Amino acid sequence: MEKYDVIVIGGGPGGYVAAIKAAQLGSKVAVIEKENLGGVCLNWGCIPTKTLLTTTKLYKDIIGSKEFGIEGIDTFDLKVNWSQLLKRKDGVVDRLVSGIGMLFKKNKIDTIHGMARVINKNEVEVEDKIYRTEKLIIATGARDLYPEIPGLNEMEKSGNIIYSKTALELEDIPEELVIIGGNIYAVEFASIFNALGSNVVFVQEESQILENMESEMAKTLERQLRKDGVKFVSNAKLKSISEEGLVVEHKEKEKIFKADKYLISWKIQPNIKGLESLNLNKDSKGFIITDENMETSIKGVYGVGDINGKYPLAHVASSEGIVAAENISGKDSKMDYHLIPLIIYTNPELASVGMTVEEAKEKGHDATVSKFPLSANGKALSEGDTVGFIKIVSDNKYGEIIGVHIMSNHSSDIISSAVAVMKLEGTVYDIAKTIIPHPTTSEIFMEAAFGAIDKPIHM
Repeated sequence: MEKYDVIVIGGGPGGYVAAIKAAQLGSKVAVIEKENLGGVCLNWGCIPTKTLLTTTKLYKDIIGSKEFGIEGIDTFDLKVNWSQLLKRKDGVVDRLVSGIGMLFKKNKIDTIHGMARVINKNEVEVEDKIYRTEKLIIATGARDLYPEIPGLNEMEKSGNIIYSKTALELEDIPEELVIIGGNIYAVEFASIFNALGSNVVFVQEESQILENMESEMAKTLERQLRKDGVKFVSNAKLKSISEEGLVVEHKEKEKIFKADKYLISWKIQPNIKGLESLNLNKDSKGFIITDENMETSIKGVYGVGDINGKYPLAHVASSEGIVAAENISGKDSKMDYHLIPLIIYTNPELASVGMTVEEAKEKGHDATVSKFPLSANGKALSEGDTVGFIKIVSDNKYGEIIGVHIMSNHSSDIISSAVAVMKLEGTVYDIAKTIIPHPTTSEIFMEAAFGAIDKPIHM
């Protein structure tokens, strides 16, 4: 029987990072993974979709290149070679997956391929072979949870129902696409396929997209997507689906939406198969309960990533993995969920950290919100990306920044500065006095800070 200090079940962003950190801290580590290292994020989620989004933005930029003084491009026949795009996506994924393999080799981490079945907290079986461990990290992630729509099972057999994973394996770009959802991936896929030429209908039960995102950003993005051609059907009740189309009840009327493909991006549920013998404490949705040390209800067993249902984000899973590994090595490490950045990779991007002004006031803060538009920023004007803004939420007592919300094509980069400032309990006075290079989109951060104190410089 092979013995390890730490066995990690699952090789996604939570699992593989936990394994590397545990090995760096001196543990003998093995990772059990039934598919590819990198998990959903690297293989079928974050990286593949962002690769596609990069192409769609470039495609739109080329279509609009005449406005920038570029001539000689025949945009009439311009199109995206879907198979070549998927080939590039696969190349990016393969390179990153092989990179994880090299890191495992460098850190002397064993990879065990197969489906894990936990016998007890110290023994795990994979294909009739038992492995022993002192500590166990569960990073098995989550899988799609589908809505209960009459006819869905029958339609799946026809191949017309696709999900986040299979959307990346289509042979052709669908001419007509109905997206059923409302979550981050659903919105990103709407942006992708709309840009690639699909006629997209977005059907959701909610009143607006991205209900957990700052409301003005979500509404502005929805308006932009509508302007780009996406049709939204909100507050819809799903009735049935068949070869005749998706039947919904909308505004007290029954409507049918027919498409080549129906993409479902709904909710998630935890992957707990093979963990039953542990009988871990779970919440009402079946996710494993963990404490601030990432430990479960069983001492020596840790849960990181989507399996605990806290934040289904790759960067959160990786942070949790590091915390778990550090606690296993004897360090007192705690997970802080106070400042989690959330990003939507649409065009423009949305990025958010901390509280909205409404949340701040609900929690008793005497708060101010300062907004600065992208249309007043020189770099944004030069790039032709003027849809968006920044909002800084600050506490009036000392001016501490307690929330930042950015809508911009560079928001995924700018938000990191906001997270760092908030981690250090920085104020609007600190940002106003920070010399930010010109011309950059990052200047909107400084402008909004001046707005919180008195007035922006360029408004």
